[in-house]
Amino acid sequence: MLSILNLSKNAKGQFSFLFILATLMLTFTSCEKDNDISPLTSQKYTTLDKGMHQLWADHMQWTYATVDAYFNNEGGLQAQLNRLLKNQENIGAAIVPYYGQAAGDQLTVLLKGHINGAVPVLQAARDNNEAALTQAIKDWRQNAQDIADFLSAANPQYWEKDHMRTQMDNHISETIAYSVDLLQKNYDKAVIDYDVAYNDMMHFASVLSEGIANQYPAKF
Repeated sequence: MLSILNLSKNAKGQFSFLFILATLMLTFTSCEKDNDISPLTSQKYTTLDKGMHQLWADHMQWTYATVDAYFNNEGGLQAQLNRLLKNQENIGAAIVPYYGQAAGDQLTVLLKGHINGAVPVLQAARDNNEAALTQAIKDWRQNAQDIADFLSAANPQYWEKDHMRTQMDNHISETIAYSVDLLQKNYDKAVIDYDVAYNDMMHFASVLSEGIANQYPAKF
């Protein structure tokens, strides 16, 4: 009788041990799954991504409008340019929660340099000054490389330098393409070339928002 009771107690003890072990394993597995959840699936990421796309869509829209005004609507130029420069401030402010105020201010300065650097390009193109145009484009591309390098330094794992440089250099080339169309008043082609530039910029916006979320998953 005693041995039966002892066996029963042992069985109960083994069952309790196995139950606790199974519970611990399930908890551990659940934690592993939680840790594996991508920050890109969160509502906070969706908000960031939507905002980032809107900022760079504004960048494209107001750049196009400013270039068109420069060539074809001098009376509207200053208003378009002011709005475009404000957009650069907004983009700089968007990275402050992740990289700090100094970084946001520095990005704003670089982006305003990107906008102001376009002016000599547009002027040389309008004046048909080949030498001045070559130098202006060279300077403009250098600013684009500086922006790419700044971003890569802030997030080298997800904003790889060569990718950032290629993306920014393509942006310069694509902006030049539709700017030439606008100078020549070839609006049909300008729209086509603008769409190419816009789609590439939307890819760039995705890279930026994904990079932030992957670098700082705890924030998402």
